[in-house]
Amino acid sequence: MMGSRASILIVEDEPAQREVLRYNLVAEGFDVLLAETGDEALERLAETQPDLVVLDWMLPGISGIEICRQIKSGRESRNTPVIMLSARTEEGDRVRGLDIGADDYITKPFSVAELIARIRKELRRTHPVSVGERLEHDDLILDAGRHLVERSGQRISLSTTEFRLLSVLIERPGRVFSREQLLNRVWGHDLDVETRTVDVHVGRLRKALRQHGGEDPIRTVRGEGYALG
Repeated sequence: MMGSRASILIVEDEPAQREVLRYNLVAEGFDVLLAETGDEALERLAETQPDLVVLDWMLPGISGIEICRQIKSGRESRNTPVIMLSARTEEGDRVRGLDIGADDYITKPFSVAELIARIRKELRRTHPVSVGERLEHDDLILDAGRHLVERSGQRISLSTTEFRLLSVLIERPGRVFSREQLLNRVWGHDLDVETRTVDVHVGRLRKALRQHGGEDPIRTVRGEGYALG
């Protein structure tokens, strides 16, 4: 995921449907990753840690249900929202999908507008920066919609990278992010960036957040990474 744009993994084996979803989600400002089989989906998940997965129930090879089970049992991926797509309308199937951890379930045929509304609803809960929400932690305010940061009522000027970094930390106050996780979420898959780059930018972010005084709100956890508060 680059910056505050959410990345959506679409797992769908039907090319026409996959293209319609890709086109519409890109038009809505999302970063889109594609997979057409369960195996490919698992590879993408391991490589990229998307912010949300749109998952077809009927897939060649590994089923959508099994993919969902693996996402929800993974340490890194268990909080990733999963919206299942299915032509199955039987109540039992819907219950089964939700039972194994799917966050939402939408039956085909569906309107793309409805799917996008459901995606935004899930992201508001798990990745609020991507839908332009305003987040607060102690005396810090990050207004994603206006790309604005304030501390104790004072405007803080941040570079784009520092803003992205703060966005990740403020969505999960108290959670410790490793350098690799921050690298993945802030810089995406720019392979030229090294983990020590994270330390440099955390240092700059700390300095920026204290430009009007106050305690350092970022905590270093030795051997682990960084957390806000």
